[in-house]
Amino acid sequence: MENLDVTVLRALRDWRAADRHALMATVVRTWGSSPRPVGSIMALAAGGGVVGSVSGGCIEDDLIARYTRPDAADAIGPSGAPQFVKYGVTADEAHRFGLPCGGTLEILIEFDPDAQSLAELIQALDNGRLMRRTVDLADGRVALAPTDQPAQLDIDARTLVNTFGPEYRMLPIGAGQLGEYLATMALFSGFAVTVCDPREESRAGWSVPGVRLLADMPDDVVTAFKPDRRSCVIALTHDPKLDDLALLEAIHTEAFYVGAIGSRRNNAARRQRMIEHFDQT
Repeated sequence: MENLDVTVLRALRDWRAADRHALMATVVRTWGSSPRPVGSIMALAAGGGVVGSVSGGCIEDDLIARYTRPDAADAIGPSGAPQFVKYGVTADEAHRFGLPCGGTLEILIEFDPDAQSLAELIQALDNGRLMRRTVDLADGRVALAPTDQPAQLDIDARTLVNTFGPEYRMLPIGAGQLGEYLATMALFSGFAVTVCDPREESRAGWSVPGVRLLADMPDDVVTAFKPDRRSCVIALTHDPKLDDLALLEAIHTEAFYVGAIGSRRNNAARRQRMIEHFDQT
């Protein structure tokens, strides 16, 4: 299960690369309770196709009714300056669109975002880079720039700035039952999951879809995985020949978490092996 923002951006890129009219909707302001936080995005294509969410319900239906018609390829609207749409201003409207009591949200609509800019953004995210996307509210032009710090959406009279980060990744070592449980939870939490297990008998029983399953040795997999600050590596096999190989490579990376399952006795033995045989402290 891919990070939702990346999924939305990929769909939008593909639609625009195929010359389909499409829009990108971003939640820019909320007042009171709101179903989706500021910065949430969705993509909508002419003739049908919705990815992502700005409310989780009726607002998406209204956007579809406003900007698409199945009989018109150009139904999305004019390119150029983005438009603001506000929902939930009155109690009747809040009730109509299923907003929480007192809730109001404002959405920025970008018409026909540039396909090349979207492709460059996704490529940067795939390469593990944190990116700042700035939209000129006067004409819809987009500027991309790498950044070192995650940031909340920022909007003023001239620009919208939204920061997109590469998806969080998890590399469990071991395709046993515990690996399946962990991978399932990680997928539902938005992680991209790669599982490593060179043991054929363990891989044969794997049953979690949406996971990349590798048979190479753990040290080679960790090296190729290139853990960064949005990655974690977790050893689950209980086999020192496998777990230790993964840990020895992972502890020298920028992974935000490197861990291994085991009792206190097993952890103490693992630590001693690291000290005695691999000069790790």
